Amino acid sequence: MPVIDTHVHCFAGTGDARFPYHPNAPYIPTEIHTPEHQLRCMEGAGVNYAIIVQPEPYQDDHLYLEHCLAVGQARLKGVCLFFADHPDAPAALTALAKRVPLIAARVHAYAPGRLPPFGKPELRNLWKAAADAGLAMQLHFEPRWAPGFVPLIDEFRTTTVIIDHLGRPFQGTVEEHAVVVRWADKPNTIIKLSVYPERTQYPHRDIAPVVRTLSTVYGADRMIWGGGSGGAATAETYRAERERGRRLIAHLSASDQALVLGGTAARLFGFA
Repeated sequence: MPVIDTHVHCFAGTGDARFPYHPNAPYIPTEIHTPEHQLRCMEGAGVNYAIIVQPEPYQDDHLYLEHCLAVGQARLKGVCLFFADHPDAPAALTALAKRVPLIAARVHAYAPGRLPPFGKPELRNLWKAAADAGLAMQLHFEPRWAPGFVPLIDEFRTTTVIIDHLGRPFQGTVEEHAVVVRWADKPNTIIKLSVYPERTQYPHRDIAPVVRTLSTVYGADRMIWGGGSGGAATAETYRAERERGRRLIAHLSASDQALVLGGTAARLFGFA
């Protein structure tokens, strides 16, 4: 099975005037991570394909994402970022999906002042545009905001829903994250094994029991792996990060581990 990293952010840096960061960027990255560097790291680390996720510093300006996908060609696909409260977002998403190989549209729900319009037609319209384009919906949220997505997950039952970063279990209470665990009963949801902190990092909790629970309820055919590259990455550090992810699913069979590390993503997102 191929190895597929489903969560990579690329940044051109402040020195490249072709790809400026958005005026509304919530942060300015200090690193530069180009698609050329990503591909070099992949070659050395045994990663066959990757998904470039539009990062917030660019907001809904996808020029650099389009550049990355042009450089990567068949080895890279993308995730776009649009904001439901922008009136032109559904049409812009539809147009972008016709130009470049996208697998999903991402929605954020973690900053109280920047939440999606839960319960309003605008969020449904964006979700429908993604569904009509054959894309998944990729949700990045703190657990307390998870219930707001439930009506649309249920309405668009044939649209895959990607839950970023294990549903951010350490950014909410156990009871709040239990909503994400119960989403395993919804067959269109998949969980992403990414951003798994070491116990030496804040909040100094062991992520392994959370991964074991989620891998059990979702199953290997609904779990994908992502992360490990970046501007400072080398082939060696990238391979080591992939191995750290693999150790978290060491309780699974070898064939199920291979599904998580790439087989499931290949099936869902059309990689060879």
